[in-house]
Amino acid sequence: MSSEIQETAQTVSFPRLNEPAPAFEAVTTHGVIQLSDYEGSWLVLFSHPADFTPVCTTEFVGFAEIFPELQKMNVELLGLSIDSVYSHIAWARNINENLGVEIPFPIIADLDKQVATAYGMIMPGESKVETSRCVFVIDPEGILRAMIYYPLTTGRNMQEILRLITALQTADEHKVATPANWIPGDQVIVPPPQTAEAADERVAAGYECIDWYLCKKDLEV
Repeated sequence: MSSEIQETAQTVSFPRLNEPAPAFEAVTTHGVIQLSDYEGSWLVLFSHPADFTPVCTTEFVGFAEIFPELQKMNVELLGLSIDSVYSHIAWARNINENLGVEIPFPIIADLDKQVATAYGMIMPGESKVETSRCVFVIDPEGILRAMIYYPLTTGRNMQEILRLITALQTADEHKVATPANWIPGDQVIVPPPQTAEAADERVAAGYECIDWYLCKKDLEV
């Protein structure tokens, strides 16, 4: 292995679920921001390939549209690409002028790729110079709770991002899991029992059970 390849292998990293999110300090359109500035709030950190590109523009409009709903859920938004802060500012102004949408959240200007590298946002198989469409959900304690990666050709689904965060917050609050295609109002899954005695107790607990390991219940309002 050449020294160049060895150096690359040592610097590229990927975050892991349920571990502390990589710390950073970065220049943004709202000034210098650190990850620690979001302690106490959920954070959606997302990357896009480049400013002034068509799919990214539709995504930024989408993120701006769900921003008020995210704020009600104690969730902040933080964008990122390997463009300058001047490019970000010009693009945000362009979106406002052409589409009438104000971008209310900061955007990281990650020219040195430090944040992108720490979060594994660059996929050389797609592009060596652009960040992929990544979404990282970080909880109020700074723990990475979810990651979604989209290819360059596919814009993100904002309703799925809202659904994912709602499911995470519901799981934390009620100590439950959520089934496939779950949306608020649906039944949730009771965590599987850890002992034979608990399995027997579950059958008598009044849950809606298909079998002892798969039980659902309504959430108490």
